[in-house]
Amino acid sequence: MYAPTPDDWHETNRARWDERVAIHAAGDYYDLDAFRAGKDSLRDFELAEVGEVTGRTLLHLQCHIGLDTLSWARRGAAHVVGLDFSEPAVETARGLAGALGLRPERAAFVTADVYDAVEAVPDSAYDIVYTGIGALNWLPDVRRWAEIAASLVAPGGFLYLAECHPLGECLDDATGSTVTYDYFSRDPWVDETPGTYADRDAVTVHNRSVEWQHPVGEVVSALAAAGLRIDFLHEHDVTLYGRYGALERHADGYYRFPAGRPRIPMMYSIKASRPTGG
Repeated sequence: MYAPTPDDWHETNRARWDERVAIHAAGDYYDLDAFRAGKDSLRDFELAEVGEVTGRTLLHLQCHIGLDTLSWARRGAAHVVGLDFSEPAVETARGLAGALGLRPERAAFVTADVYDAVEAVPDSAYDIVYTGIGALNWLPDVRRWAEIAASLVAPGGFLYLAECHPLGECLDDATGSTVTYDYFSRDPWVDETPGTYADRDAVTVHNRSVEWQHPVGEVVSALAAAGLRIDFLHEHDVTLYGRYGALERHADGYYRFPAGRPRIPMMYSIKASRPTGG
C-alpha cells in the first residue's frame, strides 16, 4: 500500500518553484549574462543524440526559465515552444527570448501544467518533444505524462528525454556508496529542505516539496505503451551536480566518482520515435 499523494502537491511545488526563479535568474549557476553573450546550456550528449534541429519545430515540456529551449532555437530550430507551470519562470524565459532578439514566432512560452499541454501549446504536434534533466520527479503519474507527450510528437518526429537516473536517488547522501533507499518505491517524497540546488545557502520561505521516483523501466514502458518506438536508452556515468560528497567535478563540468571506484549510471537519455503515418 503506497502512501497517499498530498492533496496540495501541485500548489506546494509551484510555490516552491515560483520563489526560486528570482534566485536562479540572479545566480552564478545559470549565469544569464554568459547565456545572453552566447553560452550554450545544452549538454554534449544531448547535442549528439538529438542531432540536427535546423528547420524543425521543438516543444520543451517543463522548461523552467527557458535556457535549454532557447539554446535549441539558437541552434537552428525553426520554432520552439517552452511550457512550464511557473508564471515567473515563463516571464523570465520570455524576457531572455526578447534579449536574444527572438520574436514569439521563433520562441514562444506558455504557462500551463504539463498534464494540460495538449490544450495549452499553440500547435497540435512537433517534430521534437524535448524534456530536460530534473523534470519527471515532479510528476506523480508518468504513464499519463507519456501519453500526453507522445500525442504531441508529429509523425516522423521523436521524443527526447534526458533525466537523472533514479538509481542515484537510492544511494546514501554522504558518499553514494551504499544502497539506502528503495528503488521501486512509489511513495511521494515530501521534503522541507531550504535553499535550492543552484544556491544551497539561499534564504527561502516555500521549502516544502513533493516528488516521486520513476524507475527507468516504468518510463520506457510508458512511452512504448503510448505508441512510440524506443530508438535507444543510454545511461551516463556523470551527473550535473555534487549529489554525493565523493563526487569530483571535472573540467568538462560533469561530476564523476573518483578513478578506481565502481561506476553507476547517474543520468540517462531516451529517444522514442513516432513512425511516419503513426
